[in-house]
Amino acid sequence: MTNALTPAAFALLLALTEGDRHGYGLIADVEHLTGGHLVLGPGTLYRTLQRLRVEGLVEEVEIDEQAVRADRRAERRRSYRITPTGLAAVRQEARRLATLVDSDTARKLLRADRKDN
Repeated sequence: MTNALTPAAFALLLALTEGDRHGYGLIADVEHLTGGHLVLGPGTLYRTLQRLRVEGLVEEVEIDEQAVRADRRAERRRSYRITPTGLAAVRQEARRLATLVDSDTARKLLRADRKDN
């Protein structure tokens, strides 16, 4: 992967490193991971997941038949899993962002921010 991920794609892939998730569970995970700075609506969520599927970064997980028998709503839920390509992409993006945040310029900016508060 040579292009940076969008914030939504990065957050979704990061959430999926913790295990398979269904769509609405991902909304909560992304909000938690970003401290509430990124809140995905259903449209953004499913468009981003579709793009990640096309790019081979996530895959849809088969529905658990036992879960469907226990809860008919589970039939409508789609769960997603990060692929090895997706894991490589999210690692690369995390490294890229960590390098930026660890730069002298970013450190100065953050120190100045602490002084301003």
